[in-house]
Amino acid sequence: MAKEETRATKTVREYRTEELAEAAGIPVRTLRFYRERKLLPPPRREGRIAWYDDHHLARLRTIAALLERGHTLGGIAELTTAFESGRDVGQLGELLGIGWSEETPVRLTPEALADYFEGEVTPENLAASLDLGYLAVDGDVIVHVSRRLLDVSSALVREGVPLAAVLEAGRRVREHADAMAVLFTELISAHISPDALPRLRPLAKSVVEAELMMAMDRLLASGGAPAADTGTDADTGTGTGSGQAPSS
Repeated sequence: MAKEETRATKTVREYRTEELAEAAGIPVRTLRFYRERKLLPPPRREGRIAWYDDHHLARLRTIAALLERGHTLGGIAELTTAFESGRDVGQLGELLGIGWSEETPVRLTPEALADYFEGEVTPENLAASLDLGYLAVDGDVIVHVSRRLLDVSSALVREGVPLAAVLEAGRRVREHADAMAVLFTELISAHISPDALPRLRPLAKSVVEAELMMAMDRLLASGGAPAADTGTDADTGTGTGSGQAPSS
């Protein structure tokens, strides 16, 4: 039977192997396979009994969410190893698909993450954040890839925007940002050199920021936001949306 212990005034629920597997909805042999692949941190030992806690359960749910979205166990293991071996931000950025990112990762306990998005940290939103690469797991803590994105997301949620909507907006922004990155990369590579990309990247950032601000100015001057995108092309009736928003 699962038990609860008090550690430094905090109650920690613990599970035997079979109990953890049942809570995570996986066979015991799968749990043991994850342990062998070092996808789970070691359990606490009490004689011959292995005790797991809610951090292990959270890791198993994270693995399940990533697998459901097409990630491989090898890729998940690589990311986990990268965090646990203390690679620098640049190396982690490559694994998370953010290259030369200037963003500062933020380490959070599950409780601290819940405080940022009170009532909004659902399994669906967690899975969407992992899928976008905003979150990763490092032992007992969660790492958000960007302090700026974390602060903006939490500010929008505090203003009343559901986290699921914020994440869907992030997904759509990612699509446009990828397209702009391709545009500037091709421009600089064709007319200067690919080697100039790191040096001239701030120019691309300035153009994007200026164009976005002017676009918002034009929108406000016109009297408000355009009609919501229904995901359907008016002429052909074909879908043009960026995908379904994650449910909360």
